[in-house]
Amino acid sequence: MEPQLGDCDMKKEGTELLGFVPQKEIVYNELLPYKDKLDEESNEILAEIKGNLGRAVQLREIWPGVLFWTRKLSTYMRLYGRKFSKEDHVLFVKLLYELVTIPKLEISMMQSFARLLITLLKKKELLSREDLELPWRPLYELLDRILYSKTEHLGLNWFPSSVEAVLKALIKNCRPYFPESATQEMLDEWRPLMCPFNLTMQKAMGYFELFLPTTLPPELHDKGFKLWFDELISLWVSVQNLPSWEVSLVSLFARLANDNIGYIDWDPYIPKIFTRILRSLNLPVGSSEMLVSRYLTNAYDISHVVIWISALLGGPSKQTQTQLSGLFNSITSFFHPSNHGRWLMKLMKLLQRLPASVVKRLHRERYRTPTWLTPVPESHLLSEQDITDFVESMKQPVLLAMFSKTGSLDAAQALQNLALLRPELVIPPLLEKTYPAMETLTEPHQLTATLSCMISVAQSLLAGGQRFPEGPTHMLPLLMRALPGVDPNDFSKCMITFQFLATFVTFVPLVDCSAAVQTRNDLTQVEKQLCSASAEFEYFVLQFIDRCFALIEMSTLEQTREEMETEKMTNLESLVELGLSSTFCTILIQCSMEIFQVALEKVFNFATTNIFETHVAGRMVADMCRAATKCHPAEALKLFLPHCCNVILQISDNEEVLNEEELDKELMWNLQLFSEVTRVGGDQLLVYRSQLVQILQLTLHLKCKQGYNLACKLLYHILRSMSIIYPREYCSVPGGVQQHSDTYLPIKDWGQPGDLFNLDIQWHVPSTEEKEFVFYLLDLLLKPELQRLQEYTQGEQDISRDEVLQSLSIVQNCLLGAGSLLPPLQGEPVPEILTLMFICTDHILEHSEDDIKSLFSIIKIINDLLHFKGSHKHEFDSRWRSFSLVKNSMENKLHGSKQHIRALLIDRVVLQHELRNLTKEGCCYRSVHQDLINDLLRLSTSHYSQVRSKAQNVLFTALGTYSLCCRDVYPAVLEYLDPDRTDVTQQQFKGALYCLLGNRSGICLANLQYWDCITLTWPAIIRSGMSPCMSLEKPSVVRLFDDLADKIHRQYETIGVDFSVSSSCVDVALKMMKSSNPEPTPCAASEQEELEGRKRQEQKNKDSVQKYEKLVADLLDCLHDRNLPWKFKQIAVGFLSLMLRDDHPLPSSAVFFFIESLNHDSLLVRNVAISAVSGILKQLKRPHKKVAVNPYDLPELKTSLQSYSLLTGDRPDNQWLQYDSSRLPRSQQDWDECCFIEKTHWGYSTWPRTLMLYAPPDEQPKQGKTRQEMNESEQIIYDHFSDQQFIDQFIHYLSLEDRKGRDLFSPRRFCLFKGLFRNFDDAFLPLLKPHMERLVADSHESTQCCVAEIISGLIRGSKHWSYSKVEKLWALLCPLLRKALSNITIETYADWGTCIATACESRDPRKLHWLFEMLMESLVTGEGGSFMDACRLYVLQGGLAQQEWRVPELLHRLLQYLEPKLTQVYKNVRERMGSVLTYIFMIDVNLPHTQPTMSPRIAEFTERVLARLKPLTEGEEEIQNHVLEENTVGDQDERTQAIKLLKTVLKWLMTSAGRSFSSAVPEQLRLLPLLFKIAPVENDDSYDEMKRDAKTCLSLMSQGLLYSEQIPQVLSALEEISRISSWHARYNVLTYLQVMVFYNLFTFLSDAKAVSDVRALVLRLLEDEQLEVREMAATTLSGFLQCNFLSIDEPLQAHFEALSKTRLAKRKRRELGSVVDMISSADLVRRHAGVLGLSACILSSPYDVPTWMPQILIDLSAHLNDTQPIEMTVKKTLSDFRRTHHDNWQEHKQKFTDDQLLVLTDLLVSPCYYA
Repeated sequence: MEPQLGDCDMKKEGTELLGFVPQKEIVYNELLPYKDKLDEESNEILAEIKGNLGRAVQLREIWPGVLFWTRKLSTYMRLYGRKFSKEDHVLFVKLLYELVTIPKLEISMMQSFARLLITLLKKKELLSREDLELPWRPLYELLDRILYSKTEHLGLNWFPSSVEAVLKALIKNCRPYFPESATQEMLDEWRPLMCPFNLTMQKAMGYFELFLPTTLPPELHDKGFKLWFDELISLWVSVQNLPSWEVSLVSLFARLANDNIGYIDWDPYIPKIFTRILRSLNLPVGSSEMLVSRYLTNAYDISHVVIWISALLGGPSKQTQTQLSGLFNSITSFFHPSNHGRWLMKLMKLLQRLPASVVKRLHRERYRTPTWLTPVPESHLLSEQDITDFVESMKQPVLLAMFSKTGSLDAAQALQNLALLRPELVIPPLLEKTYPAMETLTEPHQLTATLSCMISVAQSLLAGGQRFPEGPTHMLPLLMRALPGVDPNDFSKCMITFQFLATFVTFVPLVDCSAAVQTRNDLTQVEKQLCSASAEFEYFVLQFIDRCFALIEMSTLEQTREEMETEKMTNLESLVELGLSSTFCTILIQCSMEIFQVALEKVFNFATTNIFETHVAGRMVADMCRAATKCHPAEALKLFLPHCCNVILQISDNEEVLNEEELDKELMWNLQLFSEVTRVGGDQLLVYRSQLVQILQLTLHLKCKQGYNLACKLLYHILRSMSIIYPREYCSVPGGVQQHSDTYLPIKDWGQPGDLFNLDIQWHVPSTEEKEFVFYLLDLLLKPELQRLQEYTQGEQDISRDEVLQSLSIVQNCLLGAGSLLPPLQGEPVPEILTLMFICTDHILEHSEDDIKSLFSIIKIINDLLHFKGSHKHEFDSRWRSFSLVKNSMENKLHGSKQHIRALLIDRVVLQHELRNLTKEGCCYRSVHQDLINDLLRLSTSHYSQVRSKAQNVLFTALGTYSLCCRDVYPAVLEYLDPDRTDVTQQQFKGALYCLLGNRSGICLANLQYWDCITLTWPAIIRSGMSPCMSLEKPSVVRLFDDLADKIHRQYETIGVDFSVSSSCVDVALKMMKSSNPEPTPCAASEQEELEGRKRQEQKNKDSVQKYEKLVADLLDCLHDRNLPWKFKQIAVGFLSLMLRDDHPLPSSAVFFFIESLNHDSLLVRNVAISAVSGILKQLKRPHKKVAVNPYDLPELKTSLQSYSLLTGDRPDNQWLQYDSSRLPRSQQDWDECCFIEKTHWGYSTWPRTLMLYAPPDEQPKQGKTRQEMNESEQIIYDHFSDQQFIDQFIHYLSLEDRKGRDLFSPRRFCLFKGLFRNFDDAFLPLLKPHMERLVADSHESTQCCVAEIISGLIRGSKHWSYSKVEKLWALLCPLLRKALSNITIETYADWGTCIATACESRDPRKLHWLFEMLMESLVTGEGGSFMDACRLYVLQGGLAQQEWRVPELLHRLLQYLEPKLTQVYKNVRERMGSVLTYIFMIDVNLPHTQPTMSPRIAEFTERVLARLKPLTEGEEEIQNHVLEENTVGDQDERTQAIKLLKTVLKWLMTSAGRSFSSAVPEQLRLLPLLFKIAPVENDDSYDEMKRDAKTCLSLMSQGLLYSEQIPQVLSALEEISRISSWHARYNVLTYLQVMVFYNLFTFLSDAKAVSDVRALVLRLLEDEQLEVREMAATTLSGFLQCNFLSIDEPLQAHFEALSKTRLAKRKRRELGSVVDMISSADLVRRHAGVLGLSACILSSPYDVPTWMPQILIDLSAHLNDTQPIEMTVKKTLSDFRRTHHDNWQEHKQKFTDDQLLVLTDLLVSPCYYA
């Protein structure tokens, strides 16, 4: 408990300084060397943020004010954590919540507020429900507006793609704070949507999953999950066919279980849960390849499954663990590396996530500091036994999965977590696999797999602990055996070995403490062992160094590459270099001083006695030397520095060397070595300052480019190591590795994490001496260079290009080295470097634009000036990423609380320091920056493409950093595109376009999210088409414009025109202004200021609208320009289409343009116009008045009681909604009185509290407006569509063929027509009518498609027409549709189906009664042949399916009509009928609390069908497909009819398998015997359709999910069938059984009687007289044994033994004429059955050898010479056994005694095996 006491004192001090208790700081700030200054600094920033943010809201300035300061707040949180008081925290949350839910806020702003709010709420333990309550409805309205947007599909709203994920995360984080009444309110809101046939079901379940709070405290459970749990879980249990919304339910249950462990009794549901999880893995079973496709798309998400399972573990009943073990037992064999399939990824994911989830739960129960969230009750905590059982159940599959085809990563993560729980169970078997893998030479993949798994368990192995004390003893053997892996020939092996060594050494200080065994007597046995072993550390280090030397010698640059002068290493080499240097560094850091001295000696000798080329080998050696000097600088520099200095001075004695182009190799190598060893603490270098200066002066001006580059590097390293703050050491024990003494034993530190409160980091902070030396060097070396460049630019001195480049390099390295000491760029007084850069750039661009290298250098310097503050952003990002990777792979997730190794913790502190450097300075945009960025822009548009692209990259980074400078830049860029300028070159033009395009990640200048920018940029892009530089012949330019247009379309998000702030928002801001600690610095705004703010905001709204209209006008101007090339017109039309919005109408000039474009020559433009006009019509739609009514006040509902409200389905109180031909509205009066409810789901479940209905017609907008009453846009549309010529042309274009066979019904065109008829009633009908009549008669695909679109638009658009108009409409449409249906063809029937389905969607069926009656009247008449019948059915089905449960009467009529016709001869009609039957019975569902349906019911139908199938069920003979014979005997005829009927019934069974919600099991069972008789046994495609269908049906039915009460029914049916005389049926029973049991495994296992019945059935069929049935029974048995459904116990073995010993009578002599041997067949069958049983046992464990196996194998071998078929069986079994056990035979051998082995070897290799 000590650290916590210290902690309290620290906190007290902290609060006095700060004035408040911070919520949660970033602990790493406490460890920085300048931590004392931080409190003052953070308080200042926080006060500023509070003040300015509050003010900005008060002044209603969302942009830039609020946005800027909320960004500041999120930066503040990155730097200081949540370092503010609880009061402030709550205020921030409330303010942001208000901001997010401003109704008309631009979506991109909403997202950035939402992201910050998520960060504020992420750590939910900081704010309890008492501190904070958030309403749920605003979030629901926001989500509903965006997710189910009514206008997005019409192009009136452009949302960013990430918005859905952000909103869902936001809701997830707000959920704990919803008020206690929320659950009931949500249920009232969404329960009425629960109509399972409708898409709204998915909506309701999605909302439940997202919103329902599950973290309420136990005393509020009655107001929480208890309100819905029973209802939803019973729904889940009863849904059988995995609809898409079931996934949401699973996610909800998983969350519920996890948040309320111990408060819900899951036991009754556990078998069902596990059965469904197993089904959801989609594993292949038996020989059936058929899978219902829906199971693949809607399978459960593994992450939810894992949370659910881990929440159910523990507790008194232990049932979950039993089932989990069962689950893993049944799927273990799928993990074997020889198995592979699309299911494998899911299994691996399950394996990887489950242990992590259990560790997380255990952490929460045992280690996490308790918070306000409900703790797990005592009774349900995980016990030690629970954990052991869990690890045991997972061990086997994980060890198998190590060698999986998907790689060993998943298994390694699983092992890491299992080893945290139970190292003693997991690590020993892993070691058993690792040691042999290290010895093997032939199987390197084994080595990589086992090593990567060992890496992940390293900490658990080395820490030992009570559970696994012998763990650490494996350390040295493992290290020594891993060394040969440093192998230059095998790259992947080499890398994994480096990783392995580095990981293990990081945890262990390498000290020889063998002497401690003599000096100390308090050591345990294991400790003694470790002490003695530690003597070998020195040997290990030396061996490793030797290995590295060998590796280096192998990778020197070959001769060939020398000549090509490639300076780069290959990719693999650089990875090896990285691996080598970091591993070596880690090892040296962990060495004791003695071992280090020896290693240093060795490296020094190697480096100084050889000369290396400087590209590959040289770099590696220099890296090793650098590592050595870094660890102990004083000792190492003593050796290296003097040596290098001497060599360099000696060689460069004579003058010529300095001017040589190619330098001496030795000189180069020593320079390289010198430049690397100086990367050490600055204070150590000061000792050698004179030598350093001497060498620098000598080498910086070498002629050879490589030479002076190395010298520059040296300069850079010296400056850097003296000027920045960094830690000096990363050892795993604070204070470095020490020798053992009486009090300290290094072994105790093995595998221990660093202690955050006692890290004791040794910082290097630049001293005054060092800073002075830095400035001395700069004066000495930088000044003259700047001087030289100055003279050069003024033309006073003529310098060669190489010298210019050299000077620039020196300047750049000085900048980089001393960057952190140089003053930041402060604006006006510009330091000399800058002015120089400007002049240089000018000079070079003017005089020698082709001096590319100097320009590169200048670009780099500008980049550093802009961004460099001691470290680069991209380097920092990649280090942050790699830190996270290492952290995740080595983290101890069980104990949590930052228990990382010390090196990692230090690393994190350094990252924190760098993060502060990068962000704290802030990015103020000053005039200096402006100049620099303008320079970059010049370079970006210069002559050479390489220079351009480099400069552009720097430019984009700058734009990302200085957020507001974009506004400065884009006008400058656009100047280059101006068509009136003649002085622009083509290169500048392209450069400018690239600048607009931006790079992948950064900002796109062409698409900044504000009006000022877009109004200039977009027209400029289009006008640039007339620029003299623009040539459409150049493909690169054309591609650029395509990319630009494409990027704008992809990234454009609707820009807001309304920036108002709600008053509730301002109230919270005022509260924030009044809070104290720290006081907000700018105080609240005065009333006067507030008024001005309001005015400004109103003005801004006006400006936005003006800019919007101006942009539209500009685009139209461009389009009217005659000279613009067509390509740019298309781009302009595209831009214009982005301008449609739902909160502001499109100006009428643009409306005119789009209407005209409907008849444009180009198809592309026509398509854009069609979409746009649909959107415009939506904008012009007049709102229809709705009134809210309480449903129970409706006249139709007055009579019924509310008591039905608990039931769903067909109830008396929703019967009036259903279609009833006796009560249809057939007159004006009926029509007005009828209460139409358009949406299909209302009323099926519960009625909503208030129902929105349309007000009576007299309150609605007037119909049939005259032209004078319309506004301008409406008049334009009206005029065009009243113009005969326009319409003729328009229809002509619409009915043109676009692509043969690809012209489908187009929803866009449908929306266009719907809008026309909705907004203008029947005004255009007279003109369209002749066209429709003409089109209907033409049977071409495109014309039919066109007329179908018009008709569906008409029907949907007539929603609010008056009765008289509707009646006229149908008088016109009915004959048209009749005609169309009689002309239907194979190409067009799908379009008509879509047309009718679209027309009926969300419409009250009573409104469409004309349509339904017309469709019903002409169904299967036989005229026009079978095809017409099928098409008419299809079209009708489309309409009825949309109406779901509201047309029972029509469904009954349809069924009545179809039943006699089910015996159709034609296949296509049968298939269609099957599908129609599915839809007819779709409504007959078996869901909880659902009334029996009024629609047709399956049970009654099946009765009638079975009666007609009697002739087939009674006869015993084989059922052949009917052959049309001429003899017309009555009986024969009845039989043929029955066969035809059966074929249709099969089609129905097949289509309904995947579609309906619940399978009608009892009804299907009655048809089973028949199917079993027909289904063929072999897999043969040549069978006729009926047999194939029967097989498919069986396959699909066997996969169905069964309720527990259905199991006995199915088994008794199977039992009965298995006694039929047809052996095909008996054979098929077995295949059916296999699949059915596996897919319902846990439901079966929970019913003991069922298990024994299955067992008896299989054992009985094992003795069947038909050989094929016996063999299938054996296969089935072995499958059941393998998935642990049955177990191999004594009685079973004895049973088989007894059977197999059945005596066979001696063979008698054959009598003449008898062919059969005289063995009584019954005996043979029994003996064979016994042998098959034994063989099933053996085959049931293909990958291991259980204890019973040897004996059975020997027993089997006794039958090798029996009569056939026994001999065959035995041979096959033995060969299978040999095949599956061959891989690991060495292990398996151990299980047999010597005698058994003799017999076996004899058998497996004996000649009879090949016989």
